[in-house]
Amino acid sequence: MKPIITASECASESAGPRPPVLLDIRWQLGGPNGRPDYEAGHLPGAVYVDLDAELAGPAGDGGRHPLPDPEAFGAVMRRAGVGQDTPVVVYDGGQGWAAARAWWLLRWTGHPDVRVLDGGLAAWTGDLSTEIPYPAEGDFRPKPGALPTLDAESAAAFARSGLLLDARAAERYRGDVEPIDRVGGHIPGAVSAPTTENVDADGRYLPADRLAARFAGLGAQAGTEGVGVYCGSGVSGAHEVLALEIAGFTGVLYPGSWSEWSSDPSRPVATGPEPQ
Repeated sequence: MKPIITASECASESAGPRPPVLLDIRWQLGGPNGRPDYEAGHLPGAVYVDLDAELAGPAGDGGRHPLPDPEAFGAVMRRAGVGQDTPVVVYDGGQGWAAARAWWLLRWTGHPDVRVLDGGLAAWTGDLSTEIPYPAEGDFRPKPGALPTLDAESAAAFARSGLLLDARAAERYRGDVEPIDRVGGHIPGAVSAPTTENVDADGRYLPADRLAARFAGLGAQAGTEGVGVYCGSGVSGAHEVLALEIAGFTGVLYPGSWSEWSSDPSRPVATGPEPQ
């Protein structure tokens, strides 16, 4: 199953006999809560999910957006109407990071049928609703570990002997600026691969062949143990994992990402452009 769905496909399925559960994950890094935007207009039937409060655990040694407690995450999904076998479509305001985080968490906890609305809310041409739905509770029970993950040690190993992609903006990778975390730079050996290069001007994912060419150019090889991915705090990295899946590669997310790595002064930090 493709991990993305077009707006027209979503509209058709929503009107069909097996409509997907719709989750609105509008969120901005360091920005205001997305709930007011959701209440002003959302896809009909969509339930709002708060990334900071419901798709992440408390910030701490595990980073700014550590993985949520699986049981707490499951309760949020059931409240939203997610069942074991119900299709799910997630969307955000268009950047794609937050929707990809929800997609990745559902896949990591074993949900078999979840897709991201390609292009987000901006791609939707149908009517919006201000009605707040209260769906019947679903029966989804998380089973964590359905997708592989990295910790700091295994991320460093990927950077040494495999391929570890840094999904942040290139200037943060180089350490030119660091607006959030303790120190700027990147994990030594990681390769810069900003998520902005996964999409077109409308925020839609590039075709599979173009993404495959992009990642192959960065060093991805088919048939390996996967491509490691990290970002600032495990949100935009999920976007990269999704792009890798479209391209035919297996992305392995480091959920703690730079916010966890850089919090420990004993861990090495590299700056500047990557070595040739």
